[in-house]
Amino acid sequence: MFFAFKDPDSSLDYKFDWKGLTNGHDVSDWLASGETILSAVVTVSGAGLVKDGDSISDSNTSVTVWLSGGNPGETGTVACKITTTDNRIDERTATIKVLER
Repeated sequence: MFFAFKDPDSSLDYKFDWKGLTNGHDVSDWLASGETILSAVVTVSGAGLVKDGDSISDSNTSVTVWLSGGNPGETGTVACKITTTDNRIDERTATIKVLER
């Protein structure tokens, strides 16, 4: 899970990274060597956030979501659920705080 801030007038990208094993110490080290993301479902809820789009990126090891809108002072969530080529399923959630900046 990660926490981020967003201005209600911005349209920004946020990345969920499942990068393949590199050093065994990073929380993003989740995919096995050669394993990639086959599909992803991104859901956005609360704070008036709007999902403008999402895509699997970085050689199929991460998911990028574009968000716009939002109600100042409110907090929303973005959940990203993936299925991998090894038929594993994982979900991560980000908390987005909307602030006038």
